[in-house]
Amino acid sequence: MLKALSCILLLFILSGCDRTTVIHPERKNIVETVYASGKIISENEYSVFALSNGTVKEKLVKDGDTVSKGKVLYEINNESSSARLEAATANFELARLNLSPQSRILNDLKIGMQNAAIKFSNDSLNYSRMKNLLAQNATSKVNVDNAYANYTISLNQKKSAEEKYYSTMNELKLAFENAKSQLAAAQSELDNYFIKSESGGTVFQTLKEKGEAVHAGEVIALLGSTSQRIIKLSVDQQDIDKIKTGQEVLLKSDVTGNTIYHAAVSQIYPMMNELDQTYRVDALFNDSVPQRFIHSSVEANIIIQQKNNALIIPYKAISTGDSVKIKDGTKTKYIVVKTGIRTMEDIEIVSGLDESSEVIIPSQK
Repeated sequence: MLKALSCILLLFILSGCDRTTVIHPERKNIVETVYASGKIISENEYSVFALSNGTVKEKLVKDGDTVSKGKVLYEINNESSSARLEAATANFELARLNLSPQSRILNDLKIGMQNAAIKFSNDSLNYSRMKNLLAQNATSKVNVDNAYANYTISLNQKKSAEEKYYSTMNELKLAFENAKSQLAAAQSELDNYFIKSESGGTVFQTLKEKGEAVHAGEVIALLGSTSQRIIKLSVDQQDIDKIKTGQEVLLKSDVTGNTIYHAAVSQIYPMMNELDQTYRVDALFNDSVPQRFIHSSVEANIIIQQKNNALIIPYKAISTGDSVKIKDGTKTKYIVVKTGIRTMEDIEIVSGLDESSEVIIPSQK
C-alpha cells in the first residue's frame, strides 16, 4: 500500500514539472505562403441565356464544338413571332410604297394639286382681262365680280390641294417611320428565338436538348476561349493585403491528383465576397502543359516571400513581443529577437541569435 502511494506521488510530481526541450537555430530554406482554393475557368468564359420562353426547336451545336462569333446555337419555337414579323414586313412595304414615285395616294393628290393650279391660273387671267375690259367700258361690273369670285374660289382650291398633298405626305412619312420601328421590333423579337454565340470559342456545355422547355433568363450553354485557362482563387480577407501581381502560385487540381502546377498572380479584385469573407484573385499558368478541363477544383499556395539559408527556429519557440527563452550558462533568460519570414511551423531569426544559441522550447504538459 505504501509503495503504491509513493508511485502515485512520484507521477504527480513529474506531471507537475515543466519539461523543456533545448534546440539550436539551424540554417535552411523558408517560404511564406498564403493558402487559397478555387477552380479553373476558361478565359472569356460566359453563359448563354435564353431570351424568351418556348421549347427548343433545333439544337445546332454539341459540347466541344468550336464556334465563331454569331453562330446560332439553339433555335426556339417562334411561330407567333414569325407571324408578327410577316405582318410588320407587309406593313413596312406598304408604307414604303405609299412614299415612292409609284404611290397612288400621292399621285392622285398631286394630280388634284396640278388641276387646281391650272384652274387658278385660268381664273386669274380671266379676272385680269375682265378688269381691263371694265376699265375700257367693254364689260359690266357683274362680269368682273363673277370673275373675281371664280378667281378667289380657285385660289382657295389651289391652297387646299397643296395643303392636303403636303399634309398627306407628312402623314405617310410618319406611318413609314412607325412601320420601320415596328419591323425592327418584330425582327428583334424573332432574333431572340435564335440563341447565338457572343464571341468565338469552344462550347463547353449545352444544357438543353431538342423539345425541352426554356424560360427567359435561363442559362442554356457555357462558352469560352480555348487559348488560356484562368485559375480563379478565393483568398481570405486577412491575407489579401499580402497578395501582389506576379507572385508565384503552386497548385494541385482534383483532376490531375498530386501533380504540381506553376502559375503567377495576374489580377486582384478589390471587392470582397461578403458571403465567405474572401477576395477573388486570378492566376495564369506558367506551365506549357495544356489544361484540358475547366471548373475542376484546385488548392493553391501563393508564395509571398522566400529565403534560402535563413536562420530558423520553431515557431512555438517565440513568446510574446518576439522574445525567446535561452540558456545562459546555468541560468535561463528571455531575449528579444528580430524576426523575418513566418510560417505555421518555423520563423526566421534576422538578429539576436546564432547557430550556437541554446533556445528553450517549453514542452507540452
